[in-house]
Amino acid sequence: MSSPRLGFEVQAAIADAEGTPRARACRLTLPGSRGNAHEILTPMFMPVGTAGTVKAMTTAELRSIGAQIILGNTYHLYLRPGHERVERLGELHKFMNWDGPILTDSGGFQVFSLAGLNKIDDEGVTFQSHIDGSSHRFTPELSMEIQRALASDIVMAFDECPPYPATPEQVRAAMKRTVKWAERGLEVPMKPHQTRFGIIQGGLYEELRAQSAREITALPFDGFAIGGLSIGETPELMQKMAYYTAPLLPQDKPRYLMGVGRPEDLVEGVRAGIDLFDCVMPTRNARNGQLFTSRGKVNIKNSKYADDPAPLDPECPCEACTQYSRAYLRHLFIAGEVLSARLNTLHNLTYYIRLMGQMRSAILENRFDDWTKAFYTKLRT
Repeated sequence: MSSPRLGFEVQAAIADAEGTPRARACRLTLPGSRGNAHEILTPMFMPVGTAGTVKAMTTAELRSIGAQIILGNTYHLYLRPGHERVERLGELHKFMNWDGPILTDSGGFQVFSLAGLNKIDDEGVTFQSHIDGSSHRFTPELSMEIQRALASDIVMAFDECPPYPATPEQVRAAMKRTVKWAERGLEVPMKPHQTRFGIIQGGLYEELRAQSAREITALPFDGFAIGGLSIGETPELMQKMAYYTAPLLPQDKPRYLMGVGRPEDLVEGVRAGIDLFDCVMPTRNARNGQLFTSRGKVNIKNSKYADDPAPLDPECPCEACTQYSRAYLRHLFIAGEVLSARLNTLHNLTYYIRLMGQMRSAILENRFDDWTKAFYTKLRT
């Protein structure tokens, strides 16, 4: 059962051909740090606010487009401005003026992504700061202490993400270390409102994913995440492993697919039975001029949009689509105007969050298969 701190209800689910419950609409309730309970309706995409900000967006704008929960990063906030400073200033919610729930990554992914700057052993990770080259030591215990200071609502276990490609031996070693680190992290007390998610590893090896799921779900976590995907493998392999792993996780607890991804990956993740997603793609790609629409991707820098008076996506209610033309959005990008990043980011996040809402409605109304077919048909037109 879920922790007393966390409420979780599966409101509707659609079974696959074998009768396994898959795509689902859920209600997740978190107590909040000041008694202000938070409700998250899934499936839901979490905008990434790595350093305490979703790039180019204010928290008021995030609320206006329906963002229910955002993500912060333990590693980055530890380095700058420092978790102790954030705690002194009222914890992360007050510091960044966000009154909704926050999930903090543990810093484990940075162990993977900054592999050239670190050294991993059974006790933890020694790494050089990407900011100034200073040396730091991260352990499962320190990761928990940092997240406790930040006072996030969902605390992620410290894990080791193996590289891709990797041998079975490498992946098995990382998986075992992740279990040990999870056990150690659970010994560190959290603030009363904080809940904890464990992370399933195992690379692209089904037997290792199954073993990881058995060992991590045996621990007293409030929810579970699938990690170690979308790190270089093909989308097809990523989707296959997510589909394999999701039903290995408890039905009565939330499921989170970390670092994914493209709109198609979100659709396939929901089809697999995942509830929560995060990825830097909508914000990073927005700053690079790639926009997601109901008819597929638009590279707004393309010269063919220079004289295009049409809206970016006529189905989107965001300011970029209702107030400006493709030609103007291209002009802003080519001119290097700050407004380009703001409008592009506003649009991409609006698209992602509306996409999740559409899937939720389709699941609740038992028409998810038809909705999925229509989604792919529109992308091909």
